[in-house]
Amino acid sequence: MSRPFPVLPVTEDLWRTDQLLQYGLNSRAIAQLVRDGTLIRVRRGCYARCEWWTRLSSSARRRQLVFAHAHGTRTTSAGGFVYSHTSGASLHCLHLWGVDETVHLTQAGCPSAVSHGRGVVAHTRRLDSREVTFVDDVPCTSLERTVVDCCLMFNVRQSVILVDHAARLGADLPLLRDYCTALAGRNGVVALRRALEFVDARSESAGESLTRELIHRLRIPAPELQYVVRTPLGEHRLDFAWPAQRVALEFDGKTKYFDYRPTSEVVFQERRREKALMEQGWVFVRVEWKDLFREQEFKYRLLRALDQGSGPFRRFPAG
Repeated sequence: MSRPFPVLPVTEDLWRTDQLLQYGLNSRAIAQLVRDGTLIRVRRGCYARCEWWTRLSSSARRRQLVFAHAHGTRTTSAGGFVYSHTSGASLHCLHLWGVDETVHLTQAGCPSAVSHGRGVVAHTRRLDSREVTFVDDVPCTSLERTVVDCCLMFNVRQSVILVDHAARLGADLPLLRDYCTALAGRNGVVALRRALEFVDARSESAGESLTRELIHRLRIPAPELQYVVRTPLGEHRLDFAWPAQRVALEFDGKTKYFDYRPTSEVVFQERRREKALMEQGWVFVRVEWKDLFREQEFKYRLLRALDQGSGPFRRFPAG
């Protein structure tokens, strides 16, 4: 009769191979735990509890992949690198959209002949001491350096999302503009420059940043962001508002309903608030992620609401 495998510690979810061996597992037992779905191999020499790993959101998984790389290389690497680009952004918990799970790191010298492993990209740059920081004991590029590196490989919409959130987290915008000036003529700097021209720290999510960018690109007059309206039920804050027309646009992302309170309670309070505002003459346009990629329909719905609003509305000329 085969002996049962040692029980994995309930207080941990991520292990190096040598740690699993210390717990009494051998290579055969580890392979069996991977086959039966107890463990998942997240990178060479590093395993995670499968149940925990599969519950992670995409943003949390990207962050954990950085921790897994740092954890897995702790005893096998001489260090000398910091996590950067989208990996730095994940450590800083910046909003990202449309990025993959590649781990990015930056080191002063050229990459050695020894590979950093599959799914890892090494960049070569000598970083100033002010461009390096630590997040949860993991070395990474500073908030501002991370934003610059990401934007140099992002499109404009990805950059708008990133720069909006960085500004919300307190990024030094004058320093970012100095970086932008110094990079004049560099491939990719246009996205950074446009995002800095358009930055607004009041955008609270990636969806709100994309919505604002789309409104601007469709040449619809800019709304007020996070506009507060008073009703008999109290003060209510609108994602986007055109107060003269009493038109509100709300971005309905999943996190809005699932992050803090039970869904039924949040939806009930949301509809109650909306009813109070509609009694004051407000018209609501609600959009979801899919609506941001149906641009003609989005424009028609919003312009129709603005044209039917309670005040005069001036369109931008076509162009």
